[in-house]
Parts: sequence; structure tokens; C-alpha cells
Amino acid sequence: MTITIRTSQRAGKQRGLSARWRGLRMLAAVALVGGALAGCTGEQFQKGYILPPGALEQIPIGASQDQVLIVMGTPSTVATLDGEVFYYISQRSERVVAFMNQKVVDQRVIAVYFDKNRRVRRLANYGLQDGKIFDFISRTTPTSGQEMSYLTPIFKLLSFN
Repeated sequence: MTITIRTSQRAGKQRGLSARWRGLRMLAAVALVGGALAGCTGEQFQKGYILPPGALEQIPIGASQDQVLIVMGTPSTVATLDGEVFYYISQRSERVVAFMNQKVVDQRVIAVYFDKNRRVRRLANYGLQDGKIFDFISRTTPTSGQEMSYLTPIFKLLSFN
């Protein structure tokens, strides 16, 4: 009879060990799945020009073109619209989950307009608001003309990326 008791005690201990191993395996599986899901968190992407903090405040009306280049750097593109214009183009997008498509969060075109003497005539920070091109400095929507005919294709190109 003592043999039977020892055998049942061993069986009980083995069952207890296997239950612990199952618990550890379950914990390891949960940790592995949690780690995999943590790797799928969102990402943010910045394309194009990154505006340095306080840069626009360092460019007063009447500043020279050289001063603009020192503060802002090389423009993304240059146009001649009744004087020269420097365009600094940027786009910010994000992806909520690693395997999903990117969604454009913000796209901007900073325009620095110069007069015939290569002095800053006007600054504009164009972006999209309610689906229309909007200047966040003057708080206006540009009307049709040369300026709009240049800005519209830029924003259309940005929205396809």
C-alpha cells in the first residue's frame, strides 16, 4: 500500500510540473504575440523640406535673397512670377499600422516672393484647408492667376505620393 501512495504522489508532482510548464509556455506565447504587435505601431514620415523652428520669423519683409538662403537653405524649386519666388516643399504622412498604406497628414509649400531688387516682398505658407490651397500666414486663399497656376500642380504632385 505504501507503493501506491508514493506512485500517486509522483503522479501528482508530475501533473503539477506539466501544469507549470503549460503556464510558462502560455506566458511566453502571450509575450511573443505582444512583442510582434508592438512592432506594428504607427510611423511618421517627413518628405521634402523641414522648416527650422522660428525660421519664418527671422525673415522680415525687405530682407535680402542671401539672408533667406542663409536662414532657409536651398529652395526646392524657384520660379519667376513678377520677380523671383523660392518654394520650399514638404509633406508629412503617417501609417497607423506597419502594413497599411500611408495617409498624408500635412503638405506645405512655403513661398518667399522677391521684388526686382531681390528683396523679400512677401512670405506665404501654403497648405490645404478644406481641400483648397490656403495661405496660413495671410489667412487667405489665393485667387486664379500665375501664382495659382504654379501652386496647383505642386499640390497635385504631392497628393499622389
